[in-house]
Amino acid sequence: MARLPQERESAFALQTSRTQFIQFPPASPMIDSPQTGPMRAAAEWQIWFDGSAFPNPGRIGIGAVLRGPDGQQVDFSGQAGGGCNNEAELLALGKALELASESGARHLTVRGDSDFAVRHARGDAQTEVPHLRRLIEVTRRLLDAFDSVRLEWVPRHRNLDADRLSRAALGLPDKPALSPSSRRRR
Repeated sequence: MARLPQERESAFALQTSRTQFIQFPPASPMIDSPQTGPMRAAAEWQIWFDGSAFPNPGRIGIGAVLRGPDGQQVDFSGQAGGGCNNEAELLALGKALELASESGARHLTVRGDSDFAVRHARGDAQTEVPHLRRLIEVTRRLLDAFDSVRLEWVPRHRNLDADRLSRAALGLPDKPALSPSSRRRR
């Protein structure tokens, strides 16, 4: 059985199997405003996240890709104990938000192929499963720390890097992408 969030050091404390940091280029240019003086231009960061449970429920692997406005990129791949696929997706989203906060992001576009995670993080849906409710609450608090966040569902074939990272954490091969052109019409 998966440990509940309050039993962990933090809700998103993970065993990292691989973290790759790509060197950050110089910061974006400053702008000078008569009202505020020099300040950074508001720049949007991009996040792609994915979680895997193998089997479902089973071991959890999470992956995230964080891209900054100046070309900086952080790829994350890690294990997060055990649980179901919805828990894996929420843990991946939470870890991605922590990475964004640590990187200084204030404005985010967050993309994932989990309808469950996106709808629940937005507040568009609710669940009665207690441990998922706690993860959703923690995720919502993390989201509230940013100036602006846009959460978007994307199909799996548009989330391949995060999927690859979540599966790699479990030692699984890449999953073949489903693209709209590969589906048969009936």
